[in-house]
Amino acid sequence: MADTLLDELFHWLRIPSISTGGGDPAEIEKAAEWAAAKVRAAGGEAELLTVREGGNPLVIGELRASKDADSAPTVLIYGHYDVQGAEPLDLWTTPPFEPVVRDGRVFARGAADDKGNFLPLLAAACDLATEGALPVNVRVAVEGEEEAGGESISQWLKDDPRGADAAIVYDSGMVSPELPAITVGLRGVHLVTFDVRAADRDLHSGMYGGSALNALHALHQGLAAVIPGPDGRVREELRAGIAPPTDEERASWAELPSGQESLDAAGARPAYPGAADEFIERNGSDTAVDVDQIVAGDARTVIPAVARATVSIRVAPGQDVVAIGAELERLIREALPAGAEMTVVSAHTAPPAHFPADSPVLQIAGRAIERAAGVAPAFTRSGGAIPFVADLSEKGIPTIVTGFVLPDDPFHAPDESFSLRGLELGYKSARELLTGLAELGS
Repeated sequence: MADTLLDELFHWLRIPSISTGGGDPAEIEKAAEWAAAKVRAAGGEAELLTVREGGNPLVIGELRASKDADSAPTVLIYGHYDVQGAEPLDLWTTPPFEPVVRDGRVFARGAADDKGNFLPLLAAACDLATEGALPVNVRVAVEGEEEAGGESISQWLKDDPRGADAAIVYDSGMVSPELPAITVGLRGVHLVTFDVRAADRDLHSGMYGGSALNALHALHQGLAAVIPGPDGRVREELRAGIAPPTDEERASWAELPSGQESLDAAGARPAYPGAADEFIERNGSDTAVDVDQIVAGDARTVIPAVARATVSIRVAPGQDVVAIGAELERLIREALPAGAEMTVVSAHTAPPAHFPADSPVLQIAGRAIERAAGVAPAFTRSGGAIPFVADLSEKGIPTIVTGFVLPDDPFHAPDESFSLRGLELGYKSARELLTGLAELGS
Protein backbone atom coordinates (compact mmCIF):
# COMPACT_ATOMS: atom_id res chain seq x y z
CA MET A 1 0.00 0.00 0.00
CA ALA A 2 2.63 2.53 1.08
CA ASP A 3 4.58 2.66 -2.19
CA THR A 4 1.40 2.80 -4.27
CA LEU A 5 -0.07 5.54 -2.11
CA LEU A 6 3.13 7.57 -2.29
CA ASP A 7 3.29 7.19 -6.07
CA GLU A 8 -0.31 8.35 -6.37
CA LEU A 9 0.35 11.31 -4.11
CA PHE A 10 3.32 12.35 -6.24
CA HIS A 11 1.13 12.30 -9.38
CA TRP A 12 -1.51 14.49 -7.71
CA LEU A 13 1.03 16.89 -6.20
CA ARG A 14 2.65 17.50 -9.59
CA ILE A 15 -0.56 19.17 -10.78
CA PRO A 16 -0.34 22.90 -9.89
CA SER A 17 -4.01 23.35 -8.97
CA ILE A 18 -3.66 26.89 -7.59
CA SER A 19 -6.95 28.58 -6.75
CA THR A 20 -5.70 31.74 -5.07
CA GLY A 21 -4.79 33.73 -8.19
CA GLY A 22 -2.54 33.04 -11.13
CA GLY A 23 -3.60 29.40 -11.44
CA ASP A 24 -4.29 27.68 -14.74
CA PRO A 25 -7.94 26.54 -15.10
CA ALA A 26 -6.75 23.55 -17.14
CA GLU A 27 -4.54 22.38 -14.27
CA ILE A 28 -7.36 22.89 -11.78
CA GLU A 29 -9.64 20.70 -13.89
CA LYS A 30 -6.84 18.15 -14.31
CA ALA A 31 -6.47 17.83 -10.52
CA ALA A 32 -10.21 17.40 -10.14
CA GLU A 33 -10.34 14.76 -12.86
CA TRP A 34 -7.48 12.89 -11.17
CA ALA A 35 -9.61 12.40 -8.04
CA ALA A 36 -12.70 11.49 -10.05
CA ALA A 37 -10.75 8.89 -12.03
CA LYS A 38 -9.57 7.25 -8.81
CA VAL A 39 -13.16 6.79 -7.63
CA ARG A 40 -14.21 5.37 -11.02
CA ALA A 41 -11.23 2.96 -11.02
CA ALA A 42 -12.54 1.50 -7.75
CA GLY A 43 -15.93 0.79 -9.32
CA GLY A 44 -17.63 3.96 -8.17
CA GLU A 45 -19.28 6.82 -9.95
CA ALA A 46 -17.85 10.35 -10.09
CA GLU A 47 -18.44 13.53 -12.02
CA LEU A 48 -17.04 17.03 -12.21
CA LEU A 49 -19.73 19.49 -11.23
CA THR A 50 -19.65 23.28 -11.58
CA VAL A 51 -22.39 24.85 -9.48
CA ARG A 52 -21.72 28.56 -10.01
CA GLU A 53 -20.44 30.69 -12.83
CA GLY A 54 -16.67 31.02 -12.67
CA GLY A 55 -16.39 28.39 -9.95
CA ASN A 56 -13.88 25.56 -9.92
CA PRO A 57 -15.26 22.06 -10.47
CA LEU A 58 -16.35 19.90 -7.57
CA VAL A 59 -15.64 16.18 -7.62
CA ILE A 60 -18.88 14.49 -6.56
CA GLY A 61 -18.94 10.72 -6.48
CA GLU A 62 -20.03 7.59 -4.67
CA LEU A 63 -18.70 4.17 -3.77
CA ARG A 64 -21.54 1.82 -2.87
CA ALA A 65 -21.24 -0.56 0.07
CA SER A 66 -19.98 -3.97 -0.98
CA LYS A 67 -23.16 -5.65 0.29
CA ASP A 68 -26.58 -4.55 1.50
CA ALA A 69 -25.95 -1.09 0.08
CA ASP A 70 -29.60 -0.11 0.31
CA SER A 71 -29.56 -0.47 4.10
CA ALA A 72 -25.93 0.44 4.84
CA PRO A 73 -25.10 3.78 6.50
CA THR A 74 -23.87 6.60 4.27
CA VAL A 75 -20.62 8.43 5.02
CA LEU A 76 -19.57 11.62 3.27
CA ILE A 77 -15.82 12.14 2.89
CA TYR A 78 -14.45 15.60 2.14
CA GLY A 79 -11.15 17.16 1.12
CA HIS A 80 -9.86 19.77 -1.30
CA TYR A 81 -7.58 19.51 -4.31
CA ASP A 82 -6.80 23.22 -4.68
CA VAL A 83 -3.64 24.71 -3.22
CA GLN A 84 -2.16 28.08 -2.36
CA GLY A 85 0.31 29.76 -4.69
CA ALA A 86 3.96 28.86 -4.15
CA GLU A 87 5.66 32.27 -4.16
CA PRO A 88 8.33 33.21 -3.23
CA LEU A 89 9.84 30.37 -5.23
CA ASP A 90 13.42 31.13 -4.16
CA LEU A 91 12.59 30.07 -0.59
CA TRP A 92 11.85 26.50 -1.66
CA THR A 93 14.66 23.97 -1.32
CA THR A 94 13.24 22.08 -4.31
CA PRO A 95 10.57 23.18 -6.83
CA PRO A 96 7.10 23.24 -5.20
CA PHE A 97 5.42 21.07 -7.82
CA GLU A 98 8.20 18.51 -8.09
CA PRO A 99 7.59 16.45 -4.94
CA VAL A 100 10.53 14.82 -3.20
CA VAL A 101 11.07 12.81 -0.02
CA ARG A 102 13.63 14.12 2.46
CA ASP A 103 14.09 12.98 6.04
CA GLY A 104 10.85 11.01 6.10
CA ARG A 105 8.70 13.82 4.66
CA VAL A 106 7.14 14.63 1.31
CA PHE A 107 7.95 18.21 0.28
CA ALA A 108 5.61 19.93 -2.21
CA ARG A 109 2.87 22.52 -2.35
CA GLY A 110 -0.28 20.73 -1.19
CA ALA A 111 1.62 17.99 0.65
CA ALA A 112 -0.01 18.94 3.96
CA ASP A 113 -2.93 21.07 2.81
CA ASP A 114 -4.76 19.10 1.63
CA LYS A 115 -3.75 16.52 -0.99
CA GLY A 116 -1.38 14.56 1.22
CA ASN A 117 -3.70 14.76 4.19
CA PHE A 118 -6.86 13.78 2.30
CA LEU A 119 -5.55 11.15 -0.14
CA PRO A 120 -5.22 8.38 2.51
CA LEU A 121 -8.95 8.76 3.26
CA LEU A 122 -9.90 8.59 -0.40
CA ALA A 123 -7.49 5.70 -1.02
CA ALA A 124 -8.83 3.69 1.93
CA ALA A 125 -12.41 4.02 0.66
CA CYS A 126 -11.37 3.01 -2.85
CA ASP A 127 -9.28 0.07 -1.63
CA LEU A 128 -12.07 -1.26 0.58
CA ALA A 129 -14.45 -1.04 -2.39
CA THR A 130 -11.98 -2.84 -4.67
CA GLU A 131 -11.52 -5.58 -2.05
CA GLY A 132 -15.28 -6.04 -1.70
CA ALA A 133 -15.00 -5.04 1.95
CA LEU A 134 -16.57 -1.57 2.06
CA PRO A 135 -19.31 -1.75 4.74
CA VAL A 136 -20.79 1.73 4.20
CA ASN A 137 -21.87 3.83 1.26
CA VAL A 138 -19.24 6.51 0.72
CA ARG A 139 -20.18 9.80 -0.86
CA VAL A 140 -17.11 11.67 -2.12
CA ALA A 141 -16.93 15.48 -2.20
CA VAL A 142 -13.63 17.08 -3.19
CA GLU A 143 -13.60 20.81 -3.79
CA GLY A 144 -11.31 23.20 -5.62
CA GLU A 145 -12.01 26.49 -3.84
CA GLU A 146 -11.18 25.89 -0.18
CA GLU A 147 -8.22 28.25 -0.36
CA ALA A 148 -10.38 30.88 -2.06
CA GLY A 149 -13.60 30.87 -0.04
CA GLY A 150 -15.31 27.52 -0.70
CA GLU A 151 -18.53 28.97 -2.12
CA SER A 152 -19.24 26.11 -4.53
CA ILE A 153 -19.11 23.28 -2.00
CA SER A 154 -21.33 25.24 0.40
CA GLN A 155 -23.89 25.77 -2.34
CA TRP A 156 -23.76 22.09 -3.30
CA LEU A 157 -24.37 20.96 0.27
CA LYS A 158 -27.17 23.47 0.74
CA ASP A 159 -28.95 22.12 -2.34
CA ASP A 160 -28.18 18.45 -1.65
CA PRO A 161 -31.34 16.58 -0.59
CA ARG A 162 -29.65 13.34 0.42
CA GLY A 163 -27.18 14.17 3.20
CA ALA A 164 -25.33 11.46 5.12
CA ASP A 165 -25.33 9.64 8.44
CA ALA A 166 -21.83 10.93 9.18
CA ALA A 167 -19.00 12.81 7.52
CA ILE A 168 -15.21 12.52 7.70
CA VAL A 169 -13.07 15.58 7.04
CA TYR A 170 -9.31 15.09 6.78
CA ASP A 171 -8.21 18.73 6.98
CA SER A 172 -6.57 19.13 10.39
CA GLY A 173 -3.61 17.66 12.25
CA MET A 174 -2.13 15.77 15.16
CA VAL A 175 -1.29 17.24 18.53
CA SER A 176 2.18 15.68 18.32
CA PRO A 177 3.85 12.85 16.40
CA GLU A 178 2.54 10.46 19.07
CA LEU A 179 -0.92 11.89 19.70
CA PRO A 180 -3.71 12.09 17.06
CA ALA A 181 -6.67 14.39 17.52
CA ILE A 182 -10.32 14.78 16.63
CA THR A 183 -11.46 18.39 16.36
CA VAL A 184 -14.91 18.63 17.95
CA GLY A 185 -15.26 22.39 17.93
CA LEU A 186 -14.37 25.19 15.53
CA ARG A 187 -14.81 28.88 16.11
CA GLY A 188 -16.67 30.91 13.55
CA VAL A 189 -15.61 34.33 12.32
CA HIS A 190 -17.09 37.69 11.35
CA LEU A 191 -14.52 39.77 9.48
CA VAL A 192 -15.48 43.36 8.73
CA THR A 193 -13.66 46.21 7.01
CA PHE A 194 -15.09 49.67 7.55
CA ASP A 195 -14.31 53.35 7.08
CA VAL A 196 -14.69 56.05 9.70
CA ARG A 197 -15.05 59.52 8.14
CA ALA A 198 -14.44 62.64 10.22
CA ALA A 199 -14.09 65.37 7.57
CA ASP A 200 -14.50 66.08 3.87
CA ARG A 201 -10.73 66.12 3.29
CA ASP A 202 -7.41 65.79 5.11
CA LEU A 203 -6.50 68.89 7.12
CA HIS A 204 -3.27 70.57 8.32
CA SER A 205 -2.69 69.78 11.98
CA GLY A 206 -1.11 73.16 12.63
CA MET A 207 -4.13 75.06 11.40
CA TYR A 208 -6.89 72.75 12.65
CA GLY A 209 -5.32 70.47 15.26
CA GLY A 210 -7.32 70.32 18.46
CA SER A 211 -10.44 71.77 16.83
CA ALA A 212 -11.18 69.47 13.88
CA LEU A 213 -12.30 65.88 14.36
CA ASN A 214 -9.51 63.38 13.57
CA ALA A 215 -10.64 60.16 11.87
CA LEU A 216 -7.93 58.11 13.61
CA HIS A 217 -8.91 59.45 17.01
CA ALA A 218 -12.55 58.66 16.26
CA LEU A 219 -11.65 55.17 15.05
CA HIS A 220 -9.65 54.46 18.20
CA GLN A 221 -12.59 55.55 20.31
CA GLY A 222 -14.86 53.12 18.47
CA LEU A 223 -12.38 50.25 18.71
CA ALA A 224 -11.89 50.85 22.42
CA ALA A 225 -15.49 49.77 22.92
CA VAL A 226 -14.85 46.23 21.67
CA ILE A 227 -11.23 45.25 22.21
CA PRO A 228 -10.53 42.84 25.11
CA GLY A 229 -10.19 44.16 28.64
CA PRO A 230 -7.23 43.70 31.01
CA ASP A 231 -8.29 40.09 31.64
CA GLY A 232 -8.25 39.31 27.91
CA ARG A 233 -12.03 38.89 27.73
CA VAL A 234 -14.36 40.78 25.46
CA ARG A 235 -17.51 42.42 26.83
CA GLU A 236 -20.39 40.15 27.74
CA GLU A 237 -22.63 41.24 24.86
CA LEU A 238 -20.12 39.61 22.51
CA ARG A 239 -19.93 36.37 24.51
CA ALA A 240 -23.65 35.57 24.44
CA GLY A 241 -24.54 31.94 23.74
CA ILE A 242 -21.15 30.31 24.32
CA ALA A 243 -21.42 26.50 24.70
CA PRO A 244 -18.88 25.44 27.37
CA PRO A 245 -16.64 22.41 26.77
CA THR A 246 -17.87 19.03 27.97
CA ASP A 247 -16.18 17.10 30.77
CA GLU A 248 -14.98 14.56 28.20
CA GLU A 249 -13.29 17.30 26.18
CA ARG A 250 -11.59 18.75 29.25
CA ALA A 251 -10.34 15.32 30.31
CA SER A 252 -8.63 14.78 26.95
CA TRP A 253 -6.87 18.15 27.16
CA ALA A 254 -4.52 16.80 29.82
CA GLU A 255 -2.48 15.25 27.01
CA LEU A 256 -2.12 18.52 25.09
CA PRO A 257 0.97 20.74 25.14
CA SER A 258 0.66 23.55 27.65
CA GLY A 259 -0.51 26.98 26.62
CA GLN A 260 2.95 28.40 27.34
CA GLU A 261 4.52 25.82 25.03
CA SER A 262 2.04 26.73 22.29
CA LEU A 263 2.71 30.45 22.64
CA ASP A 264 6.46 29.94 22.75
CA ALA A 265 6.38 27.76 19.64
CA ALA A 266 4.59 30.55 17.76
CA GLY A 267 6.94 33.25 19.01
CA ALA A 268 3.95 34.93 20.70
CA ARG A 269 3.76 36.88 23.94
CA PRO A 270 0.85 36.50 26.40
CA ALA A 271 -1.82 39.16 25.93
CA TYR A 272 -2.59 39.40 29.67
CA PRO A 273 -1.45 37.79 32.93
CA GLY A 274 -2.62 34.19 32.96
CA ALA A 275 -3.14 33.96 29.18
CA ALA A 276 -0.88 30.91 28.88
CA ASP A 277 -2.78 29.04 31.61
CA GLU A 278 -6.10 29.70 29.87
CA PHE A 279 -4.84 29.21 26.31
CA ILE A 280 -6.27 25.76 25.58
CA GLU A 281 -9.81 26.59 26.63
CA ARG A 282 -9.87 30.21 25.47
CA ASN A 283 -8.47 29.48 22.00
CA GLY A 284 -11.30 27.19 20.97
CA SER A 285 -14.11 27.91 23.39
CA ASP A 286 -14.33 31.66 23.91
CA THR A 287 -14.88 34.80 21.86
CA ALA A 288 -11.93 36.88 20.66
CA VAL A 289 -11.77 40.28 18.98
CA ASP A 290 -8.70 41.39 17.04
CA VAL A 291 -7.91 44.57 15.15
CA ASP A 292 -6.25 43.18 12.03
CA GLN A 293 -5.38 46.36 10.13
CA ILE A 294 -5.65 50.15 10.27
CA VAL A 295 -4.97 52.34 7.26
CA ALA A 296 -5.05 56.14 7.57
CA GLY A 297 -3.06 59.36 7.24
CA ASP A 298 0.64 59.63 6.41
CA ALA A 299 3.88 60.79 7.99
CA ARG A 300 3.19 64.47 7.36
CA THR A 301 1.39 66.77 9.80
CA VAL A 302 -2.05 65.74 8.58
CA ILE A 303 -5.36 65.23 10.34
CA PRO A 304 -6.81 62.27 8.38
CA ALA A 305 -10.34 62.65 7.09
CA VAL A 306 -10.89 58.90 6.77
CA ALA A 307 -9.50 55.90 8.66
CA ARG A 308 -10.08 52.33 7.54
CA ALA A 309 -9.94 49.32 9.84
CA THR A 310 -10.37 45.58 9.54
CA VAL A 311 -11.62 43.82 12.66
CA SER A 312 -12.31 40.13 13.19
CA ILE A 313 -14.35 38.50 15.90
CA ARG A 314 -13.92 34.77 16.45
CA VAL A 315 -17.17 33.39 17.83
CA ALA A 316 -17.28 30.28 19.98
CA PRO A 317 -19.38 27.17 19.42
CA GLY A 318 -22.95 27.89 20.44
CA GLN A 319 -22.91 31.51 19.34
CA ASP A 320 -24.91 33.04 16.49
CA VAL A 321 -22.22 34.55 14.27
CA VAL A 322 -24.65 36.82 12.41
CA ALA A 323 -26.07 38.27 15.62
CA ILE A 324 -22.64 38.64 17.24
CA GLY A 325 -21.21 40.26 14.10
CA ALA A 326 -24.05 42.75 14.03
CA GLU A 327 -23.53 43.49 17.73
CA LEU A 328 -19.81 44.10 17.16
CA GLU A 329 -20.57 46.64 14.44
CA ARG A 330 -23.26 48.32 16.56
CA LEU A 331 -20.94 48.74 19.53
CA ILE A 332 -18.23 50.31 17.40
CA ARG A 333 -20.66 52.62 15.63
CA GLU A 334 -22.32 53.82 18.84
CA ALA A 335 -18.96 54.51 20.50
CA LEU A 336 -17.84 56.92 17.76
CA PRO A 337 -17.81 60.60 18.69
CA ALA A 338 -20.42 62.96 17.30
CA GLY A 339 -19.68 63.87 13.70
CA ALA A 340 -17.92 60.61 12.81
CA GLU A 341 -19.60 58.33 10.27
CA MET A 342 -19.00 54.58 9.88
CA THR A 343 -19.45 52.81 6.54
CA VAL A 344 -18.96 49.06 6.15
CA VAL A 345 -16.80 48.31 3.11
CA SER A 346 -16.90 44.51 3.19
CA ALA A 347 -17.82 41.69 5.53
CA HIS A 348 -17.34 37.93 5.60
CA THR A 349 -19.03 35.50 7.98
CA ALA A 350 -18.50 31.82 8.75
CA PRO A 351 -20.45 30.12 11.56
CA PRO A 352 -18.90 28.02 14.34
CA ALA A 353 -19.36 24.27 14.64
CA HIS A 354 -19.50 21.81 17.51
CA PHE A 355 -19.88 18.02 17.58
CA PRO A 356 -20.25 16.60 21.11
CA ALA A 357 -17.41 14.26 22.01
CA ASP A 358 -19.85 11.85 23.68
CA SER A 359 -22.02 11.47 20.55
CA PRO A 360 -22.18 8.00 18.93
CA VAL A 361 -20.26 9.06 15.80
CA LEU A 362 -17.44 10.72 17.74
CA GLN A 363 -17.19 7.74 20.11
CA ILE A 364 -16.91 5.37 17.13
CA ALA A 365 -14.25 7.65 15.67
CA GLY A 366 -12.25 7.73 18.88
CA ARG A 367 -12.16 3.93 19.10
CA ALA A 368 -11.27 3.61 15.41
CA ILE A 369 -8.31 5.97 15.57
CA GLU A 370 -7.13 4.34 18.79
CA ARG A 371 -7.08 0.97 17.00
CA ALA A 372 -5.00 2.47 14.19
CA ALA A 373 -2.63 4.58 16.27
CA GLY A 374 -2.41 2.57 19.47
CA VAL A 375 -3.40 5.62 21.52
CA ALA A 376 -6.74 7.34 22.11
CA PRO A 377 -7.04 10.66 20.27
CA ALA A 378 -7.45 13.95 22.06
CA PHE A 379 -10.77 15.74 21.56
CA THR A 380 -9.69 19.26 20.72
CA ARG A 381 -11.21 22.56 19.65
CA SER A 382 -9.70 24.80 17.02
CA GLY A 383 -9.56 28.56 17.11
CA GLY A 384 -9.88 28.69 13.33
CA ALA A 385 -12.78 28.06 11.00
CA ILE A 386 -13.46 25.48 8.29
CA PRO A 387 -16.55 26.83 6.50
CA PHE A 388 -17.63 23.46 5.07
CA VAL A 389 -17.53 21.86 8.51
CA ALA A 390 -19.84 24.61 9.75
CA ASP A 391 -22.11 23.86 6.78
CA LEU A 392 -22.19 20.18 7.78
CA SER A 393 -23.02 21.13 11.35
CA GLU A 394 -25.91 23.33 10.21
CA LYS A 395 -27.11 20.45 8.03
CA GLY A 396 -27.18 18.20 11.09
CA ILE A 397 -24.52 15.77 9.82
CA PRO A 398 -22.24 14.49 12.63
CA THR A 399 -18.70 15.14 11.45
CA ILE A 400 -15.33 13.65 12.32
CA VAL A 401 -12.71 16.34 11.74
CA THR A 402 -9.24 14.87 11.91
CA GLY A 403 -6.02 14.63 9.96
CA PHE A 404 -2.38 13.70 10.29
CA VAL A 405 -0.42 16.87 9.63
CA LEU A 406 2.23 17.41 12.30
CA PRO A 407 2.59 20.72 14.17
CA ASP A 408 5.83 21.53 12.35
CA ASP A 409 4.49 20.79 8.84
CA PRO A 410 4.26 24.32 7.39
CA PHE A 411 0.94 25.26 5.82
CA HIS A 412 0.88 27.81 3.00
CA ALA A 413 4.65 28.33 3.32
CA PRO A 414 7.76 27.43 1.36
CA ASP A 415 8.91 23.84 1.88
CA GLU A 416 5.42 22.64 2.82
CA SER A 417 5.69 19.01 3.90
CA PHE A 418 3.79 15.96 5.10
CA SER A 419 5.34 13.04 6.96
CA LEU A 420 5.41 9.53 5.54
CA ARG A 421 4.18 8.36 8.94
CA GLY A 422 1.20 10.68 8.60
CA LEU A 423 0.45 9.14 5.22
CA GLU A 424 0.52 5.64 6.69
CA LEU A 425 -1.37 6.50 9.87
CA GLY A 426 -3.97 8.43 7.90
CA TYR A 427 -4.61 5.40 5.71
CA LYS A 428 -4.85 2.96 8.63
CA SER A 429 -7.17 5.29 10.52
CA ALA A 430 -9.38 5.80 7.46
CA ARG A 431 -9.90 2.06 7.07
CA GLU A 432 -10.80 1.75 10.75
CA LEU A 433 -13.14 4.75 10.57
CA LEU A 434 -15.03 3.51 7.53
CA THR A 435 -15.27 0.03 9.02
CA GLY A 436 -16.31 1.31 12.44
CA LEU A 437 -19.04 3.58 11.10
CA ALA A 438 -20.89 0.50 9.88
CA GLU A 439 -22.12 0.36 13.50
CA LEU A 440 -24.48 3.21 12.65
CA GLY A 441 -26.61 0.73 10.74
CA SER A 442 -27.01 -1.72 13.61
